[in-house]
Amino acid sequence: MLRPFDLSAVFTVWQFAPIVTGFVVVAAGLYLWGVVRVARRHPARPWAAWRTGMFLGGLAVVVLATQSGIGSYDDVLFWDHMVQHLMLIMIAPPLLIFGQPITLLLHASRNPVHTWVKRILRSRVATFLTWPVFGCVAYVVAILGAHLTGFANLVESNQVVHNIEHAGFLVIGYLFFLPILGHEPIRWRLSYPVRFIILVLIMPVDTFAGLMLGYGSSGSPGIPTGPQPTWAPSPVADLHTGGAVMWIGGDGLMFGLMMLVFLMWSMDSEAATGGHGWLEAARRASLGSLVTAHTTPAAAAGTEPAADGRAEPAPTAPGALWEGRGGIDDDEHLAAYNAFLARLNEAESGRKR
Repeated sequence: MLRPFDLSAVFTVWQFAPIVTGFVVVAAGLYLWGVVRVARRHPARPWAAWRTGMFLGGLAVVVLATQSGIGSYDDVLFWDHMVQHLMLIMIAPPLLIFGQPITLLLHASRNPVHTWVKRILRSRVATFLTWPVFGCVAYVVAILGAHLTGFANLVESNQVVHNIEHAGFLVIGYLFFLPILGHEPIRWRLSYPVRFIILVLIMPVDTFAGLMLGYGSSGSPGIPTGPQPTWAPSPVADLHTGGAVMWIGGDGLMFGLMMLVFLMWSMDSEAATGGHGWLEAARRASLGSLVTAHTTPAAAAGTEPAADGRAEPAPTAPGALWEGRGGIDDDEHLAAYNAFLARLNEAESGRKR
């Protein structure tokens, strides 16, 4: 009954999914209610418009994946089925995560809802579900189990299981990417190198699944068993195209998310300066101590001139002379440090003579 698939069919052939529609309407309504409530309670600090756009964009991807032409043809074309899976597990979840719905709920709610949400986030169940190890295992099981086992054939023949699979991909994608891309108040706080490494390690899962499908035969899981339209490709060719979608599309999306984590890392000034921990603190304290004697005469004497010409006591802590004056890495500090190195060089030359 479906006409041949093309790009226009994605936007012109729609199917109605009441559960998906209800979920999207309720989620969007609650989110926008939170945005309005935060704007009223904190007019000087309203909710960021780009986060609202991200969250609504994630809901739009869910609608496109399940109710547009992509959802209408998912029982006919296996490769379209794979596109749908990638949208639900790798595109929609990151967009929803960037919208920070949990943080918005905490900002917009009051007791007892505020307290309940905090208790849920601190519970053992939430801690386990947001555990990165659990997210990785769930992602691997979802990708391999849904495409390389008999479960793929069950999905083709049972629409209820098919719908459950869609919801499972969305939830698993959210739990997997939450500690990697999100800033929600959950227990787990991963460093940027760890986030990057997790994505690198999980990428071969998509590659393996794609290659196995790309070299599948007529007896492989996922091969349509029912009658196919005359315009549809052969089942094996369709399976191989679906494998290419998983391999190239999945790896491409994962690589893009890796670059996004790298960009977040480079833009995070706190991670760039404070991420070095005690090494950065020791460097600043050591350099501040070394150049203390090479500041202005007043500073060397333990005093600093005030605005009215009177001498005031200078800080005595290592590197404290440089606090509030541009930090220990400003031009004055560098000049003093160069003078310190010059004196060391003169002393070394005198010993050699």
